[in-house]
Amino acid sequence: MTSMERRVKLKTLNIHITCKICRGYLVDATTVTECLHTFCKSCLVKHLEENNTCPTCTIVIHQSHPLQYISFDRTMQDIVYKLVPGFQENEIKREKEFYRLRDLPYPKDIPALGSEAETERPSANGVAECDFHRMDEQVNIGLECAVSNLKSLKRRFVRVSSHATITHLKKFIAKKVLDGMEKYRDIDILCNDELLGKDHTLKFVYVTRWRFRDPPLRLQYRPRIDI
Repeated sequence: MTSMERRVKLKTLNIHITCKICRGYLVDATTVTECLHTFCKSCLVKHLEENNTCPTCTIVIHQSHPLQYISFDRTMQDIVYKLVPGFQENEIKREKEFYRLRDLPYPKDIPALGSEAETERPSANGVAECDFHRMDEQVNIGLECAVSNLKSLKRRFVRVSSHATITHLKKFIAKKVLDGMEKYRDIDILCNDELLGKDHTLKFVYVTRWRFRDPPLRLQYRPRIDI
């Protein structure tokens, strides 16, 4: 070890990579866009079901839709996985056990939907591509129009990476039914009649909204309703 190098103990970094709600290492690290405080996604979403303020600084995130002002922090999550030995592998094991105990199919093992499956996937910029990102965990989705005055998709089933977000789906749907992905903000997406936040990943939606039901994950879309 050179004079310019020194070892840093993990415990000195824990304050930066742990959730202030559960006190554990960050899982699906999610940041409040208003104040940049980061928590486990499940912890933060549970908190925001009954509150509209940040758990750390109590700033009001949004009066009526705080879930739309949180964002998955992939960089932070990668840092946690790299700093904590074996943490990512243990989380994968726990995830598989979660599905096994509930007799649910593990999403990575769910087969394609056959001839009904949409061969396109929404990319990060909203342009449909013929790449399933097969190395990612996959989620099968059925998309249904919730109103009669909006065009329905010609093919209602898609298979996409579990890391795709609701915003990706909004852009995909806007391109198909509103003739322009730039109109994605005019679309709301719901699951079980509940409005979904723009930064929710499909994996998170599946686990928290669909865990006791058979695939595919059923989502509805409609013109945005401002409250």
